[in-house]
Amino acid sequence: MKIDIVKLRPDAVLPQYQTAGAAGADLHACIDESITLQPLERRMIPTGISMAIPEGYEVQVRARSGMSIKHGITMVNGIGTVDADYRGELGVLIINLGQEAFTIEPGMRIAQMVVAKYETAAWNEVETLDETDRGTGGYGSSGS
Repeated sequence: MKIDIVKLRPDAVLPQYQTAGAAGADLHACIDESITLQPLERRMIPTGISMAIPEGYEVQVRARSGMSIKHGITMVNGIGTVDADYRGELGVLIINLGQEAFTIEPGMRIAQMVVAKYETAAWNEVETLDETDRGTGGYGSSGS
């Protein structure tokens, strides 16, 4: 699959897979100077790229596990979805959940993106739903 991508700035870095088996391609900060995030501070970090995702696909933006475990840096919204009809700059919504300040440097790998196929559902309103063993049991009802 090929995805059309535009570098909005000359110093933008295209997404990069680090290994042959990687599902996620790294996204890089496209910033002019370092940004320091204090504990619990959140920022949108630009990547300097925009793309044309094919219809029927999305790009999921996810935290980098190493940054999360080592520094508490993660995504404000958990996983971000970039829709096929969005053509603006891809930004990464980052939060520092760590106990110390964390500095994002220009060009730093800040997140990863996964291209995923999806289907659009048609909602079928009914009077009742079929029965299951779980029924209406809520969170934690199937065990710990």
